[in-house]
Amino acid sequence: MADGTSREECEVTTVHLEWRGDFNNQELSALHAEAFAHPIVEIDWRGRVDAHSLGWVTAREGGELVGFVNVPWDGGMHAFLLDTIVTSKRARQGIGMQLVAVAAAEARASGCQWLHVDFDDALRPFYLDACGFERTSAGLMAL
Repeated sequence: MADGTSREECEVTTVHLEWRGDFNNQELSALHAEAFAHPIVEIDWRGRVDAHSLGWVTAREGGELVGFVNVPWDGGMHAFLLDTIVTSKRARQGIGMQLVAVAAAEARASGCQWLHVDFDDALRPFYLDACGFERTSAGLMAL
């Protein structure tokens, strides 16, 4: 600045969200392993989403995959959220809510009338309060 003082430098990065965004199996496996605290395993994520999903949303920052949500469906009115994940270094910064918002908008645009999600109790504030899901009764059977 003209008076000799300096401005604090700060790097501003943006996260780019994309419906049906490109990803590779290795980067999604690493993100999934981090989010769910398991070892990295080789999974054909691309084959799975291509075969069973209406779509998915990727979140990238500087080319790095920092978030993902899968949106499988029944081929009709019902879509489902699976694996809403954000890397720990970008957690709690609104990226998860943005992933869900894009997923909901794209499912609606595709003609779906319902978006389902199940979650652990610890994620109740995220899905019910932050993302706008309503509490419902549901059943689950461990196989």
